[in-house]
Amino acid sequence: MRDFKKYDIWKLSHLLTLKIYDVTKTYPKDEVYGIISQIRRASSSIPTNISEGCGRDSDAEFNRFLTIAIGSASEVEYLIILSKDLNYIDKNSFIILNEEINIIKRKIYSLKQKLK
Repeated sequence: MRDFKKYDIWKLSHLLTLKIYDVTKTYPKDEVYGIISQIRRASSSIPTNISEGCGRDSDAEFNRFLTIAIGSASEVEYLIILSKDLNYIDKNSFIILNEEINIIKRKIYSLKQKLK
């Protein structure tokens, strides 16, 4: 069994989730059940799936959960773009969040390749 807290991708994705929760506090209240809920669930899904995959018995199972985490990361990436286009976040916040999500995606992909 792996310790998910030792993985950089888990640490980075957990920090990103905390940032997403913080930045979405300023979104319009009518988005509570829309984009706020969706981006929060998608961002927390990344470290959640990494954690769950670490608790599995095989590299193949871990790899499957990493695939799900990449899917969630792609969802977050789109929702960050949507947030920028709706003017819910400023350009600087977009640049920072977009870079962070792409670093996470690359690191997950790299780990997946090592598990093959």
